[in-house]
Amino acid sequence: MASNKIIEIKDADFDSNIEKNPLILVDFWAAWCFPCKMIAPLVEEMAETYKDKLVCAKLNVDENPTSAAKFSITGIPTLLLFKDGKPVERVVGAVPKEQLESKIKAHL
Repeated sequence: MASNKIIEIKDADFDSNIEKNPLILVDFWAAWCFPCKMIAPLVEEMAETYKDKLVCAKLNVDENPTSAAKFSITGIPTLLLFKDGKPVERVVGAVPKEQLESKIKAHL
């Protein structure tokens, strides 16, 4: 169920979160990453704006290397949008709001 709260996911519960949420945006990030800190408020804004349609999640790549490797995350931040359990969009880097929002809107 969608919510305006950003959930924290880990390797152990990654698949279950992807499967139970029809549309989920996962922010692959790390604490030391400055661009990750820059895009965090935008992810929070998307969680609020699309709270009835989209779940937003964060996954720390340093603490959860299995999920990061599974989706070939080589640069962070990387945002993956999953629809019905499958990755449908990939955004790498701290992008403008319009760019991220257009990718989300395409799958609502």
